Amino acid sequence: MLLVAFFLPASTLAFEIGARGYYWFPSLDGNVQVDEAAIIGTTINFENDLGIEDENYPSVEVFLGGGKHHLSLTYTDIDYSGENTPTKQITFNGKKYSTTYIIESSIEYRVMDLHYQYDFLNLENVLSGFSLGAVLQVKYLDGEVGLKSIEFDEKEDFTLPIPMIGLNLHIGILADVLEARLRGTAIGYAGNTIYELMGDISWTPLPFLDIHGGYKTFVIDIDEDDVVFDYDMSGPYVALTVSF
Repeated sequence: MLLVAFFLPASTLAFEIGARGYYWFPSLDGNVQVDEAAIIGTTINFENDLGIEDENYPSVEVFLGGGKHHLSLTYTDIDYSGENTPTKQITFNGKKYSTTYIIESSIEYRVMDLHYQYDFLNLENVLSGFSLGAVLQVKYLDGEVGLKSIEFDEKEDFTLPIPMIGLNLHIGILADVLEARLRGTAIGYAGNTIYELMGDISWTPLPFLDIHGGYKTFVIDIDEDDVVFDYDMSGPYVALTVSF
């Protein structure tokens, strides 16, 4: 076994494990619609109809990798709320909300992202490093959307497991000190479209510590289980990675 290990390339033996904390500052733009049987819901704008404002969210990621294989799991808790008197009648989950009363709204869900990456091109030992990998992602959303007024208090649960595929590009700008990363994943089926893009630059002041600054976009246009989501969350983020 020692002899086999001796002849294996160093890149196949490299193993990394770590954790990364994000803080994301996204803007929210889009709509939601909730139907009930044959009753088609109103397309409701988050900002104009519900008074929902932008929020900032932390995420936690754990990851490990060895050679060409990389695996990570990220968790984010999303919680939006708003309060507004609508200027149009809103039909939500089969109920018709009038323009007379204030509506309190909530959109709460948990996001888990599982990524597997295989580096089919790895030039980490050339110049400052370069790699290109294929990414398989499963994005799991589980939560509820609700509207509450004097008239009604309606909530609709949703669970969306979304498989996605894409690419991850890594570029070493300054060996072991400054790096850039760009990742994109997407899927489209039966009129539904989902994609996620993120890119960042990281600085490594210590061998086990990376400081990141980047930008992330998540766009979803999907109709599943009587819930229609059509929205865009986009904005900058900062992150800190500890790895060994």
